[in-house]
Amino acid sequence: MEFPSGMPSLNTHLFGPEHGQPIFAVHGVTGYGGRFRSWAAAEVPQARVIAPDLLGHGHSSWTAPWGIEAQVDALEAALREHASGPAVLIGHSYGGLLSVHLANRAPDLVKSLLLLDPAIGAGRERLTEYADWFVDHHSYADRDEAFADKKGEAWADVPDEVLDRELDEHFVELPGGRFFWRFSPAALIASWSELARPWALPPAGIPTTVLVAEKVQPPLFNPEYEKELRGLLGDSLVVTRLDVDHMVLEERPAVVGELARLHLGH
Repeated sequence: MEFPSGMPSLNTHLFGPEHGQPIFAVHGVTGYGGRFRSWAAAEVPQARVIAPDLLGHGHSSWTAPWGIEAQVDALEAALREHASGPAVLIGHSYGGLLSVHLANRAPDLVKSLLLLDPAIGAGRERLTEYADWFVDHHSYADRDEAFADKKGEAWADVPDEVLDRELDEHFVELPGGRFFWRFSPAALIASWSELARPWALPPAGIPTTVLVAEKVQPPLFNPEYEKELRGLLGDSLVVTRLDVDHMVLEERPAVVGELARLHLGH
């Protein structure tokens, strides 16, 4: 399948029964759709979990553009191709921001939103620091160095076996013998720039649950955005704060599973 623009379709991971209720799972910057595999099997085995690799990530195209509009074009095409009806959108971090845009682009495809510490309204200075840091820290000597680096940041409380699986599936050798995660460095920096753009609100009335990681300070989910969401959605919005770091799915898979089942109507 090709998009009208000629861009290649996203590499998409499919879990669960073909005709199960659809969940469309969108990872964040540096991630890949395979992250949802074990969670899908354990928490929502009755659902069809559709988890694409974003542009510039995993086995999807690494060719520009990588902006919000291009990502949403690709996500909409993947959702239309693989979902049997309106889907529950689960979006982590940048994937949360993209899920809001996708809900606006194609409301007929979206049943509800479940946003995992969405990076919406993050400070521009902070995003600039991330990009600047990455320019000088874009590879590792070996697997052990990468493991230690992740454990020193947002993955500190994620089980070791989960991080080992990430390394098995999403860590590659670069030319010259260095190692890094399977994504485009240029796409990463472009994505951080996109996160600094003005935020968008979802369609009015769409059921939305937000899980906020309280250990992330300052928060990636801007409190002013939460106020605007509450004014727009009213009782259709639930915000829950968890004592976790940014990797909400990996730290609290059962909590995310329970909420996903509620959104499915189970």
